[in-house]
Amino acid sequence: DTVVVGLISDNNETAYLKEIRNLENWCQRNNLLLNVSKTKELIVDFSTKQERNYQTPVINECPVERVDSFKYLGVHITQDLSWSCHINTVVKKARQRLYHLRRLRDFQLPSKVLRNFYSCTIESILTGNILTWFGNSTMQDRRALQRVVRSAERTIRSELPDLHSIYSRRCRTKARKMVKDLSHPNNRLFSLLRSGKRFRSLKTNTERLRRSFFPQAIRSRAVVQAFHYISYCV
Repeated sequence: DTVVVGLISDNNETAYLKEIRNLENWCQRNNLLLNVSKTKELIVDFSTKQERNYQTPVINECPVERVDSFKYLGVHITQDLSWSCHINTVVKKARQRLYHLRRLRDFQLPSKVLRNFYSCTIESILTGNILTWFGNSTMQDRRALQRVVRSAERTIRSELPDLHSIYSRRCRTKARKMVKDLSHPNNRLFSLLRSGKRFRSLKTNTERLRRSFFPQAIRSRAVVQAFHYISYCV
């Protein structure tokens, strides 16, 4: 699967449409045929001041269908970047797997086996691409996710890690990898203050951006950096 991401600034679509033409020309030069019937366009626009009429892209003389939501790499992305659609799908799929967990319990399998089954078949669904969507999920959606975890706990009769802890841990792990990898395109977002003990916070003008991965990861890493520094001093 190939994705083209373009930024439309000041209602000027020139650069965005040019990227699409570049992809089309590249495919033609390399003897590749784009399946326009399976190609979709999703426009993310938070502006409420005026209605915008965007031009429909054309590939191989066929217009590209514009959609309100699209499933990409297992994540349902909507035009307003709300994650209820994705979380509802995840919860439904995870609940179906709970049946198999209960059947294994009825066979009196050890708790360790039940936990392994939960981690591989249920938790993996609940936490798939969690760095993308969990930060901006609603409290209602988070409660729906946590209800699945609690149902599994009652079945296994053992405490399981909550999703917020998993999200925070993965934020720190991902941030740590980016900080160490100087060639990573987002490495520059993790810049230290002059003191060298804390990361510089990103400027966020909206709550949506403040709760997204990079600001969350920077705050999380800053807390860890400060904690290690205090521990060293003590």
